[in-house]
Amino acid sequence: MAEVTLPSLGESVTEGIITRWFKQLGEYVNRDEPLFEVSTDKVDSEMPSPAAGVLVQILAAEGDTVETGARVAVIDENAEPGSVSPPTAPTPSSSAPANPANVASSSAPTGSLSGVVVSPVVRRILADGRVEASTILGTGPGGQITRRDAERAVALGPTEEKVVSLSNQRRRMGQHMTLSALSIPHGFVAVEVDARALGDLAREGRERDGVSISDEAVVIRALVGALEEFEELNASWMNETLTVHRSLNIGVVRHGFPEGMVIPVVHAASSLDVASTERRLQELDRLRDARQLGADDLIGGTFTLMSSPSPHTVVTAPIIIAPQVAALSVGSRRVLATLDDAGALVARDVVTLGLSFDHRVCDPLVAARFLERVGEGLRVAPGE
Repeated sequence: MAEVTLPSLGESVTEGIITRWFKQLGEYVNRDEPLFEVSTDKVDSEMPSPAAGVLVQILAAEGDTVETGARVAVIDENAEPGSVSPPTAPTPSSSAPANPANVASSSAPTGSLSGVVVSPVVRRILADGRVEASTILGTGPGGQITRRDAERAVALGPTEEKVVSLSNQRRRMGQHMTLSALSIPHGFVAVEVDARALGDLAREGRERDGVSISDEAVVIRALVGALEEFEELNASWMNETLTVHRSLNIGVVRHGFPEGMVIPVVHAASSLDVASTERRLQELDRLRDARQLGADDLIGGTFTLMSSPSPHTVVTAPIIIAPQVAALSVGSRRVLATLDDAGALVARDVVTLGLSFDHRVCDPLVAARFLERVGEGLRVAPGE
């Protein structure tokens, strides 16, 4: 028998929600074939089967929250397909109504309005007042909308508000970010730097070594150079201890709606040139779009980079991802008119770099110097 457990799903992730089983009891599954889907605050992932055989036990149902390392299923590597029958629904007794659903619907004086069950009186009040039932939090039993709820809503006037259920990923990411915000004494410094390399890339073409280079790949190369000098920012704070990491693993923020934020990791970034960095970024984005990011793509980050979320964003103050101690944001490139040393008016490419830092391990002076060092890397064209 092979036991199936919930593997580690990322740094600081201790549990996940089983959202879907791809196999049923008695079905045969191949090794590494997708067996179930799990949702965390970071990503929804398909979990591969650790063995080939027949699924003989499912220990966690869809919707269950399971801790990492817990048993979720059992696979019999020696059983034959079909040797385990799936559970069948109980047969209704002869005295039961032939169609219980019809009996209930005919006897209950309720109806449905925008997916919310309401009485005919409430339905009429809301329809006359042009108010959506989905925008009202009922005070009756089980959240039912009462006549008083409806009359109060109509008195307040029509509304377009509605209650939105957050995705599991967004909800759990929110929990982790709340913990980070409350446990880390955040500081923030922003510095405007020369971004000549990004401007040249936009004007002269992005093709390098057979790949189109993004601004983010250039920023990562500049960031790596700065972190090699300011190594205390490539670190983790846990149990009142600072651990400096030798490997530079850069987490890159990816935004999405409604699923929320996810942060895949460019591992061992110091060993990559700008073209290799771009290829890794493109691969991570391809996996994200296909919902195929695995745990290995999400764990091990030592520093976080947030690129500009829109063409008009000047600066962003990111929340540090615990247990990391810093996060860099990059604003959109702007072209400013400035005077050169001779007094002539010239155009200059600039970006605003922002650093959120843990005050336990850094201070504003060091943060500013670090940003200026990143800026030095953004004045050098890719490949030089």
